[in-house]
Amino acid sequence: MNPLEQANQRLENAGITHPLKAKWQSLITELSSYPSAVIAYSGGVDSSFLAYAAAQAMGGPMIAVTVFSPLEPAGLQQDVFRFVEQYGIKHDFLTHDPLQNAKFQNNPPERCYLCKLGILNILWEYARDNHYAVLLEGQNADDQHEYRPGRQAVKETGTFSPLAQNALTKAEIRWLARALGLPIWNQPSSPCLATRIPYGMTITEERLDQIASAENYLHQRGFPVVRVRHLQHYASIEVEPDHLAKLLEMREDVVSYFKEIGFHHVALDLQGYRSGSMDEGLSL
Repeated sequence: MNPLEQANQRLENAGITHPLKAKWQSLITELSSYPSAVIAYSGGVDSSFLAYAAAQAMGGPMIAVTVFSPLEPAGLQQDVFRFVEQYGIKHDFLTHDPLQNAKFQNNPPERCYLCKLGILNILWEYARDNHYAVLLEGQNADDQHEYRPGRQAVKETGTFSPLAQNALTKAEIRWLARALGLPIWNQPSSPCLATRIPYGMTITEERLDQIASAENYLHQRGFPVVRVRHLQHYASIEVEPDHLAKLLEMREDVVSYFKEIGFHHVALDLQGYRSGSMDEGLSL
């Protein structure tokens, strides 16, 4: 039994049925149609699932390529290398510093477009230099309904989004990943650190380091999902609503550590964690 047949058998054993099974088969059909491909692999749930599916489906050469930058949360590199090694996925990595782009560093509302465009151009150059036919990235169907300026960069560069094209939502991707036994199925979303800084406030390496240190500290204290929003000298902490009381119990320790790394004031967002809170109030 080849790897794709084994994957299909796993889904059968897990009781995955129509229409989700049909979406999986449609995804595999699309991926198998490409003669060769580079997968833009960030290490998140969506791109990990896409890289895995492509590795099972493609008869021709494929490679997952990760572009590392100062914007990535702590631990990303280890997670990436662990996943590709576990599933025998061919992998390469490149480096890119978007802080060298003054427009990006000024942090306009189209920040994600500028970043995504830079990354995709680098990956397309890699694909052309190494004779890969297409570049695939991991947007899902839910991304079509949220503020995602990076979508424009995907269109402009001619990059394909197979998960979105086959109408796979984030929840469905997690269901399939779980049925396939992929360890990333319940991995929390962790967008780049620049998303913690309000539009119009300059993105600096110092601020990114503060955010990374603060979030890593809270992860180590038992908060799996956390965002530390950088508001000049203020830090605004978002955790899951049912973890608010737990965080308040360790208030003194948290405040002490945050002041140690440079924040003057520390606040707890009583609404709790929600995706895209920095886009609230933004005219879309």
